[in-house]
Order: sequence, then structure tokens, then C-alpha cells
Amino acid sequence: MSNEVTGLLPGRQQDILRRAMTHKIVRIKDLAAELGVHEMTVRRDLDALCEQGKLQRVHGGAQLLERTAEELSQTLRAGQNVEAKERIARAALGLIQDGDTVALDASTTSLALARLLPTRKVQAIACSLDAANVLAAGGVPFLMVGGNFHAPARSFVGAFFLDTLQRLHPDLVFFSAKGYTPDAGFTDPHLPEVGSKQALIRSGSSVVALVDHSKFGRRALATIATHADVNTIITDAEPDDDICSALDTDDIQLILAP
Repeated sequence: MSNEVTGLLPGRQQDILRRAMTHKIVRIKDLAAELGVHEMTVRRDLDALCEQGKLQRVHGGAQLLERTAEELSQTLRAGQNVEAKERIARAALGLIQDGDTVALDASTTSLALARLLPTRKVQAIACSLDAANVLAAGGVPFLMVGGNFHAPARSFVGAFFLDTLQRLHPDLVFFSAKGYTPDAGFTDPHLPEVGSKQALIRSGSSVVALVDHSKFGRRALATIATHADVNTIITDAEPDDDICSALDTDDIQLILAP
């Protein structure tokens, strides 16, 4: 977890924040039993976290503040399957030619690709604050697509975002998803993100899904894209035979990141 959220906290307080992320409200008695410490110790930890603006005390415990929940959500997401995402990003870079315009969704896998783009002479389209910061630091020319700020993904959504994308036509669109199955396609639980990803996918000449092996066989609330919308899938491990067969039937290129 990042220094901004938990990196400078004692390990026990980090554990409390992780539990608060899952349960929203944590109780002193429960924490004392789970962490194997005295209730007074838990009270001191909660007081410290409240003083830092991460929790708010409630009767018998504390609850996670919305701002902290947003920071933790992004931090946890960025810390999952990091090595796989980096491998996928390196494989994706092989599809990019000098002179291309490359659009990146707000996923952490696309962010890994953004870090590699300074090695290409390209123009980028960024849909998140993190991608914009990485591209700016790397000296990559880019266009920022703004709109309503969606804090959990540090991205932009809404009518202004969708209207802007209708006027853009990138050569390559890279996106990720929370889940993928051949029947449901690429899915995501956050509806504001679904609309933005759909618009981004429609804008591209070629569309590439960046999905690590943990996404296969999972299905989230809403479909971002089906096989008809995607040209290539890049992943880090060989999918099951039924997925490979479906991709082959629909003429979708499968690239395994080395």
C-alpha cells in the first residue's frame, strides 16, 4: 500500500484500515479478538487513525471516511498482480508503432503501459489523472479527456467525456476489465466506468484488451465490450480451452506476454 495511505503506519493500523475497507465499520471488540491485542490498544490505534483523518469514531468502533476509502481502493487495485501487468504492458508495447495515436483507459494495466510509452514516438489520449501524470513526466505528447471526476479510479466520466471521445479517433485503444467470459464479454462493476470504457472502445481503429489471468472466468455487473468490439487480447497465462476456442472462432488475436 502507498505511503500516502498506509505506508507510514504501524502494521496493526494498516490491518485495521484493510478491515475497514472491507467492512466499512469496525468494532473494538472484534478488532481486539482478530488482532490478538487488548481493547485499549485498539482504542489507541483508532484514535490515532481518526487524528490522521482516515477514520471517524462511532459507538463501539470506527468507520472509514469516504476519502480514505477512495484512496485505499486505488492503492489496492494498483498493488494487485503487478508483475503480470508489467509483462502485459511490455507485450502491448510491441503492437505500437512510431506515429500512432494511443488511447489508454483508467486501468492500472494501461498505466503500466503508459510508463513504457516514452520509448515510442507516439501521441497519447489519457482518461485518468495517473496516466496524465505519467505521460507528462515521460515527455509523451498527450490529450487529456476530462469530465466528471470518478475518484475510485481517478478517472473521468460523464456527458462531457463522452462528447469529447466522439470527436477522437485513435489508432489503438487499450483497456482492461474486472472480468471476462466468452458469453458475457469484458465486464466491470462500476457503471460510470462502463460508459466511459464503451465510448473509448468505439473510438479506436484497433482495440486491445489487457487482462491478466485472474480476470478469466469472472463476471462483473455490466458488459464493457463483447468479442465483436475487440481485436486482440493480451494476457499473462494460457486461458482455458473453451476460452481459446471462442477467441479462435471469433478471430480474436491472443497474445501471451512472455
